[in-house]
Amino acid sequence: MKKLLVPFIIFTVIALFLLIGAFVFSPDARMAYGLYKSLLLSEDDLGTESHSDIDVIHYNIKVSLYPKGRYIKGETGILFVPKSKTAKKIEFDFYDNMRIENIRLNGREIVFKRDDDKIIVEPTTSLPDTLLLEVSYSGAPLKKGFGSFNFENLEDSYFVYTMNEPTFASTWFPCNDRPYDKALVDIYIENDSNYVSLSNGKLIEIKRKKSKKVYHWKTYYPISTYLIAIYSGEYQSYFTDYVSTTGDTVSLQYYALPDKFQQALKDFEDHPVYLNLFEKLFGSYPFAKEKYAVAEFLWKYGAMEHQTLTGVGSDFITGRKFFQDMLVHELAHYWWGNAVGPATWKDIWLNEGFATYSEALYWEAKAGKSALISTMKQKISNFTDTPLYNPGVRLFSRTIYDKGAWALHMLRNEIGDSLFFASLRNYFNKYKYKNASTGDFQNICETTAGVSLDYFFNQWIYEGKGIIELETKWNSGKEGNKYRNKITVEQLQSGYENYIFPLEIILSGKKESESKLEKLYIDKRKKIFEVITDFEPVEIIMDPESKILAKFTVEKEYD
Repeated sequence: MKKLLVPFIIFTVIALFLLIGAFVFSPDARMAYGLYKSLLLSEDDLGTESHSDIDVIHYNIKVSLYPKGRYIKGETGILFVPKSKTAKKIEFDFYDNMRIENIRLNGREIVFKRDDDKIIVEPTTSLPDTLLLEVSYSGAPLKKGFGSFNFENLEDSYFVYTMNEPTFASTWFPCNDRPYDKALVDIYIENDSNYVSLSNGKLIEIKRKKSKKVYHWKTYYPISTYLIAIYSGEYQSYFTDYVSTTGDTVSLQYYALPDKFQQALKDFEDHPVYLNLFEKLFGSYPFAKEKYAVAEFLWKYGAMEHQTLTGVGSDFITGRKFFQDMLVHELAHYWWGNAVGPATWKDIWLNEGFATYSEALYWEAKAGKSALISTMKQKISNFTDTPLYNPGVRLFSRTIYDKGAWALHMLRNEIGDSLFFASLRNYFNKYKYKNASTGDFQNICETTAGVSLDYFFNQWIYEGKGIIELETKWNSGKEGNKYRNKITVEQLQSGYENYIFPLEIILSGKKESESKLEKLYIDKRKKIFEVITDFEPVEIIMDPESKILAKFTVEKEYD
């Protein structure tokens, strides 16, 4: 049965996903997407969460593409600092199937070992402060995770793209494949001259080499290995400028293959609006010296926030702006995930929850509070039975995306708009171009708001699973010219014993003018309240502005 279960799930997911154009914002589509991505990962794929004894400063990556033969030749230079000058072993991540021609350390060819998709160097003398490891290699990169390194056949050409997240950069170049080890990068991509080759950072030059072209891209801001990317295809392009709130001019670059180019221009044209909003909410665009590029690529399951080179799957380019949420989400990652990176994959909700809540913030800015409420209601899924922090292989389940967004939404209501957005800006400013943990974010929020948020983070981030299930029973009795309303609220969920939260309710009478908003404070599994009204209520509306992640049942009791 176990052997049949996975194929059955995959079939179900694919069937759901084929319908995504029809119900992209539905819970079913969100669950299918999260389940599909989760099925592609295993515990082994997160092995590089282990401790590393090096700090990489710079990668110099040269990749020659051979799409017809589906292989590459590469040279990678890694400038790094050893954390111990007396280290007996230094490890770099690189998949064993790739053939290594030679390795040099500080210019001298050395003996090395290979084991468990790692290059192992064993120094015999004390190490200097900084070392340069140079690796020459070739091979056909393995397809891992969400594809890692992809050669695609088109009708009259080829298309190449990478998808490294979470730990698959090392399928095609040697590196320290951990999200917290950011470095600067120079990347050289060689392909036939009819192809445009894209990567992170700023284009420095294009060199002709007989029938080939070599594109040299350079980053001026540090980048995590999972965000390093190359795309190479017969692109058409459109360039324009965005003037930042700081006065800086940011190069906006849109790329698509010929058959999708006009649709892409239509779909991508609102990026200046998105940029302006997020700069006002979070802080200035963090990669102004480089660019913001959006490019079509052939990944079939969505989009990816490769740093300064967002990839959008061909199927999601329609010319009708059907997938605005996706574009908004990926742009938000430039603050949350790219500029402020996760300390470990256990903190992935700091990427995906933040970007997902940014979708709601966009709709709030565009269409008001009712749009915020509607968007958040759409993000109530059948959450998996894992907490937000440290979800294991479920890094990309809808729990991380949607419950992560809800955690931020509730935090906003807990401390108020002013302190919430101040916390986000303080968090961004402190950890920009660095990495941060869930604890770091909590500390920023507590310092900004001047309150302890231990109970909030424990129940929503670290320990709580699922959502609140709240049963409300009530009755009403007349006393003189008033009505005494007894309201019993009980938590029924099993994922966390006792949530603590503020709860707004509205008691409504028969007349439109008969309404009372009451704020309750829930701090016990079961709690009884008495509310006095001037009218006889006929209905109680729970959480009218969708401030709490909960499922509600309400029952009126009669004597």
